[in-house]
Amino acid sequence: MTPKDMLKITVNLVVIYVIGGLILAFVYAKASPIMFIKAKEEKEAALKTMMPEADKIEEIGKWSPHGKHAGYYSAKKCGEVKVHSVKDEKTGKMIEEKECINAEEIGYIVEGFGKGYSSYINILTAIDKNYTVKKINILHHAETPGLGDEIEKDYFLKRFEGKTLDTLVVIKGETADKVEAITGATISSRAVTEDGVKNGVKMLKEKLAGGGGGEEEHGSH
Repeated sequence: MTPKDMLKITVNLVVIYVIGGLILAFVYAKASPIMFIKAKEEKEAALKTMMPEADKIEEIGKWSPHGKHAGYYSAKKCGEVKVHSVKDEKTGKMIEEKECINAEEIGYIVEGFGKGYSSYINILTAIDKNYTVKKINILHHAETPGLGDEIEKDYFLKRFEGKTLDTLVVIKGETADKVEAITGATISSRAVTEDGVKNGVKMLKEKLAGGGGGEEEHGSH
């Protein structure tokens, strides 16, 4: 192979890499906003299912468990809901806009992350005004199929109902007031219970009791 042939091959490879990179960049630029909107819609839907009796759920702060972005929210019940017809600035069509009057805070929702066996487990926890857990939901994880992924099952999620900071403790075997570990998946069980849920409830209680509900919390709990 002559130097000229080698140069030609090299140039061709560079051109292919550049074109491939441009195509990937173009696809990402187009898909990224769609992915962002979809993720936002999924989060809003998940928040609503955490406390369906609430008329309004609004973010009141942010924190960073394990260096990941997460938020915490106030759930409110409206004393009265007034519906107004307003003009949509984008479409020009008339739409209905709801006004929440005399809203009463009925609880909170906190997003957290627990360090599992093979992934960071993204969790939503709904609690009442006494900081007692009402329910939890696993948003994302990559735990071991057939073992750690049992954290998604209803039988495990129901173990958190009525739990407090004192009882958010994993126990191997049957327990009357704590959280029973999943057989063969104690690490995943602890990640959800003592890392994700308990630290989220603890952070929220400290922030709200200290009057800092709207401030941003940095660092891991």
